[in-house]
Amino acid sequence: MPVSIAPSSIAVDESRLSRLGRRWSWVAVLVVGLLLFWLIRSALVSTENPNLIPALIFFGAALVPTAFVAFVAGRRLDFGVGTGVVAITGLAGGAIGVTTAGFLEYRTLLLMKFLPMLAVGLIEEAAKLIVPVLLLLIIRDRHPGDGLLIGVASGAGFAVFETMGYAFVELIQSNGDLSAVDDLLVWRGLLSPAAHMAWTGLTAAALWSAAAHRQRGRSIALFVLVYAIAVALHTTWDSLNSDLSYGVLATVSLLLLVYTTHRLAAPRRVPGALMAG
Repeated sequence: MPVSIAPSSIAVDESRLSRLGRRWSWVAVLVVGLLLFWLIRSALVSTENPNLIPALIFFGAALVPTAFVAFVAGRRLDFGVGTGVVAITGLAGGAIGVTTAGFLEYRTLLLMKFLPMLAVGLIEEAAKLIVPVLLLLIIRDRHPGDGLLIGVASGAGFAVFETMGYAFVELIQSNGDLSAVDDLLVWRGLLSPAAHMAWTGLTAAALWSAAAHRQRGRSIALFVLVYAIAVALHTTWDSLNSDLSYGVLATVSLLLLVYTTHRLAAPRRVPGALMAG
């Protein structure tokens, strides 16, 4: 007698596989990215073809940020935006953010004859929010996790473009020393989730909360507070120059991001309660 399989059980299995694949997709992104980076670097060393340098710098700069975005997207949060929106946010957020920040920092330097670290933090944290703000105006079906994911993606794009610029300058100043470029790419790549990505993820999540919550005054005050914390972390990061200091700031930033993710994932949470503690 043939055994029949209920369609509902098949749907449940497919749903579980889909969730499992999404949850661990960041591992695939990391492994494939590392393989491509190694292949490009090996080809560059063996052929000495300078045309491969842009690809090397791009994959080196984008590897960890892209994997971290995939990691956040795989968390058990209520997301409404799709992969296309996240990808566009990373590309446009990075390009617009870096360009805007560079222009405003240059104008500030001309106006004040020097560039305070506080001004850098204020400018860059605001520049990374340009695309998330535009998406907030466009997207009407807002989900609690969207702000966090979009903020992380925008911060990732900013980190990638900034790292590519630093790597290009390092390559020129070191007279083509690939080991120096490798060190820079690894160092900035490992720290990017605890820097630009974490800070913008926090501020964008608070921005989404302010837009969704009915108590506008309290929600806006919360967003201003979170933005001030991000600027303070950013300014402190730029003002110090020690591995221990970076480690402490990275730990604080990631703990805040984990806390916010936990609050967003908790059941029956009102949007305005985000980071209320």
